[in-house]
Amino acid sequence: MILSRGKCGLSNCTTRYLVAMATADVLLIINDVILRQIGHYYFPGSFLDITPVCSVNYVLVRSARDCSVWFTITFSFDRFVAICCQKLKTKYCTEKTATVILSMTCILLCLKNIPFYFVFEPVLIISNVPLFCYPKSILYTEPGWVGYHWFDKVLIPLLPFALILLLNSITVGHIFMASQVRKRLRGHNKGENRSDPEMESRRKSVILLFSISGSFILLWLTYVIEFFRYRIAGRNPNYLNDSLLVFRNVGIMLQNLNSCTNSFIYVVTQSKFRQQLLVAVKYPVLLIIQLVKKQKF
Repeated sequence: MILSRGKCGLSNCTTRYLVAMATADVLLIINDVILRQIGHYYFPGSFLDITPVCSVNYVLVRSARDCSVWFTITFSFDRFVAICCQKLKTKYCTEKTATVILSMTCILLCLKNIPFYFVFEPVLIISNVPLFCYPKSILYTEPGWVGYHWFDKVLIPLLPFALILLLNSITVGHIFMASQVRKRLRGHNKGENRSDPEMESRRKSVILLFSISGSFILLWLTYVIEFFRYRIAGRNPNYLNDSLLVFRNVGIMLQNLNSCTNSFIYVVTQSKFRQQLLVAVKYPVLLIIQLVKKQKF
């Protein structure tokens, strides 16, 4: 809500990417953490456990997760173009381009996840109502499903791993080279210590880029290791001993945590956003105080 007001000193293009990322993250928290995880453990037997409902919810979870990751990639590419490709910047880094890219990315990822609706079968059928979602055995044996599962894991998170590292390394290298040239042009020598706002801005950009790529890789690493472990072993991940099950659940927890970090990394470090956040926090308090004063008089 704060970003959508456009008072954070960010361009319309950047704001559009950040709002999309925050929206995808919120949808993932709602569908996965609240409806799927909390609903399953604390409200068993509710309508959320009906097989078609939990299948739809699983598709929504996967779609929101994929959008969260790939919106991060598209924004990283936008920053790469803005910093490293000055000729392309004026045409690519626009609000219209951002809208088209985000819309197409969302549509394609949602279509990609539709097959996940058909991978579950009910555990129980009570009064002709199928309950709970259990993966079909063909998911791990049928060549088509195995290939689709590999495609899904390459798309999320293996390819994003590679793209984030590539884009950020090129961007950081470009910033470093530009900073060296700027130092020589400004004539820094013999202990002269003049502040350079441009170099300070670039230094902050490098910190942000490393924070983004580092948090993404660290928070998804456990999930990736667990995936390769059961794929190489050729075992069904639904049949795990206690230690492996804990390892798998930790990977899922860290994967969900990644959806809570991107917006903070990109935005909370901005001073104008912090100011708008403080205004938003103070507003209801000030409103209550004004109402109380009016009632007294």
